[in-house]
Amino acid sequence: MKRIAFLLAAVATFAVVVAIGWNMNLPARFSIMNTARASPPPAPADEGAFPDLSGAVTWLNSPPLSNKSLRGKVVLVDFWTYSCINSLRQLSYVMSWAAKYKDAGLVVIGVHAPEFGFEKERANVEWAVRDLKLSYPVPMDSNHKIWRAFNNEYWPADYIVDAKGRIRYHHFGEGEYVRSERVIQQLLKENGAKGIDESVVSISASGIEAPASGDEQTPETYVGYQHGVEKFASSERLTQDSVKTYSSPARLSLNQWAFGGSWNVGAESAVLQSAPGKIVFRFHSRDLHIVLVPNNGKPIRYKIRLDGAAPGDDHGVDTSPDGSGEVREPRLYQLIRQKGQVQDRTFEIEFLDPGVQAFVFTFG
Repeated sequence: MKRIAFLLAAVATFAVVVAIGWNMNLPARFSIMNTARASPPPAPADEGAFPDLSGAVTWLNSPPLSNKSLRGKVVLVDFWTYSCINSLRQLSYVMSWAAKYKDAGLVVIGVHAPEFGFEKERANVEWAVRDLKLSYPVPMDSNHKIWRAFNNEYWPADYIVDAKGRIRYHHFGEGEYVRSERVIQQLLKENGAKGIDESVVSISASGIEAPASGDEQTPETYVGYQHGVEKFASSERLTQDSVKTYSSPARLSLNQWAFGGSWNVGAESAVLQSAPGKIVFRFHSRDLHIVLVPNNGKPIRYKIRLDGAAPGDDHGVDTSPDGSGEVREPRLYQLIRQKGQVQDRTFEIEFLDPGVQAFVFTFG
């Protein structure tokens, strides 16, 4: 997977690519920030034709749309998936652009391209769309047909299409929000829209969607073996696709992690076989998140500790100050947000019920 917070070097590289027929809690409150008008940026380049949108297994919030039916509209195509922290942190900008420029002729399409199996299930995506309060069209690209039509490789990824059906700009990952909005404004003007508000959207975010701290020394870490298990520190060697009891060491080095208890580690995730069971992680980041699924369909209780104690003020939005919480929906959970200086900490989550499925740790 290529979840990216920002790709300055990569953006510079991809900016020269042409002919992409392409042959690659959560909503924040937003406000409009008035800014001084500056000289318009250079006209966005023509990067190729708007690819086909027919590969979705179903559409939410809209009947199926096509590149032909969207001719005459400026279109923002946002590739996202609902358990991805990078997608969630960008989503408030996409939502605000959809609202601000709808009457001027902008159509936003949020292509939901799943990473994990549970994100292919319609009921889960419908729940996420409701919970996130998304009102624009969301095609479920569960087979990644639209993804491949764009030759896309990233979550999130944005492609802006002009009224003639030509891709004029793309951006991979978080960031560059002002530039993206300026392109939207420019293409709307090219299409004859009048009275465009030339301010840019400013997001005020405090939950999961808050921008990353910039002080992350711990990388995204998968629990399943599909992408390779890095920095795994249990005394026992990790076994694939079979039940095994693991023990966690008394001390971990930075970025090491370990299981405790009986787990079955699969390609995508690990499933706790009997309670209690735990995962410990030595990390350096303001925020710690993990994607969790209640595999047996019932709420799964957990208790977290930070350096051996209740997290207190450093709890995340999905955890109480005493460290307690429940896994109820298949989604990303924010368990830690350090309020003071970011430093190395030892995190532990103990599950009090069996059946939880753990997928990936992400940080911010």
